[in-house]
Amino acid sequence: MPEVIESPFPANLDLSVEWFQECDATRWDAFVHAHPHGSPFHLIAWKRTLVETFDYKPVYLMARREGAVCGVLPLFLIKNPVIGKALISSPFAVYGGILADGDGPRHALYERARLLGQELGVDYIEFRNAFPEQCVGEANVSRYVAFSQPVVAGEESILQSLPKKTRNIVRKALKQPFAMRYGITDPANFETLYARSMRRLGTPCFPARYFSNLVRNFGSLVDIREVWLGGKPMAASLNFLYRGDMHIYYAAADTAYNALGPNTYMYFDHLRWAGENGLKTFDFGRCKRGTGVFEFKRHWNTTMRELPYEMVLVRRKELPNFSPANPRFGLAIRLWQMVPLWLTRLLGPRLIRLFP
Repeated sequence: MPEVIESPFPANLDLSVEWFQECDATRWDAFVHAHPHGSPFHLIAWKRTLVETFDYKPVYLMARREGAVCGVLPLFLIKNPVIGKALISSPFAVYGGILADGDGPRHALYERARLLGQELGVDYIEFRNAFPEQCVGEANVSRYVAFSQPVVAGEESILQSLPKKTRNIVRKALKQPFAMRYGITDPANFETLYARSMRRLGTPCFPARYFSNLVRNFGSLVDIREVWLGGKPMAASLNFLYRGDMHIYYAAADTAYNALGPNTYMYFDHLRWAGENGLKTFDFGRCKRGTGVFEFKRHWNTTMRELPYEMVLVRRKELPNFSPANPRFGLAIRLWQMVPLWLTRLLGPRLIRLFP
């Protein structure tokens, strides 16, 4: 691959698009940190985690103007029998796509990604944009939404901000003698709870090393917490703490104790902690409409926003849908739910990499 690809826009003769080199990591992350739509999934730590865990091939692009970074696009080339061949920004991330200072670098990165897709013979290119301002083409995937809310300080203030039904459920959970454990560095308990949850949903689980790699690569930006009762973990979450926001990215609870509300307690404690520690926003994360998770998040006084994902068709003629909500995966999901947990934990990591 060439080191520099000239911008296809004659009006921007000072603008170039280049391949990311490891020596660019500090400059790349500095640009992400400064950009209003930057996310943990744009950071080089995400790239390292996916390469180390799944051996995906990164194809990261940087736009420069007069030597300064003015845009970035994290891309991965994925090829397997399920999805075919695709460029994705970014695998397993809820937010991705182009970050750019203005229309020029944004269009240049988009056009270069499109041309690269043609050169590589991919079926499609996927941009997991978090905001409409990241879009260049058509936001043609309306499958996902994200929920968030401003953080308020004080337990009673949080309770009063919640809808009455949710507030009553939270008060019930608060009566239980749950204990929170913070600053967890070993993700073993979380990984076990999450593997059980994914089996229940009929979805392959991640390899344990994925979570260990996240902890190691992100350092203090990753935050794992556990809810305990009676000497055992009832719920756990893996969160990102980034630029004043708390993003609960993965969460799971032991469904045998649903009546006690460990999951509700965990979410409320996260909100309480965020308020006590001066955070600005609590991000409940992505979900699909019509699911139980959608209804759960909708009732926390959250603001919902559409996630304007873009898919650029290259060799495919129709938009692909590899979501578990796709009816064609119904039988596979039901069968997976019947597989013993130990076997799902053995086979799951080999399957999950097929659905990035």
